[in-house]
Amino acid sequence: MPAERILIVGTIRISPGSLERARPAMAAMIHASRKEPGCLAYSYAEDVIEPGLVRVTEIWESHAALSAHFASDHLRQWRESWETIGVRDRRLHAYAIGEAEET
Repeated sequence: MPAERILIVGTIRISPGSLERARPAMAAMIHASRKEPGCLAYSYAEDVIEPGLVRVTEIWESHAALSAHFASDHLRQWRESWETIGVRDRRLHAYAIGEAEET
């Protein structure tokens, strides 16, 4: 039986006037995370209707891969940048999932 994968979904809120300043930090976080072993998907998407709302989706192949992500330098740097780039709220939830099926 394959190991459970971890799905992370949620939102971060960035002051709408700070989105342009936040884009380089978000892009750096995405690029670095996607290179990590065990990262199957990692994306941020701006909400079309609500300015400053960014939807987060991540898929990790295991708890161990996610734990390594939590210990990474780029995650530490991302979190340290929040005040400067206007991150004002973060709500992420982790779910254990099985193998994906195409529908």
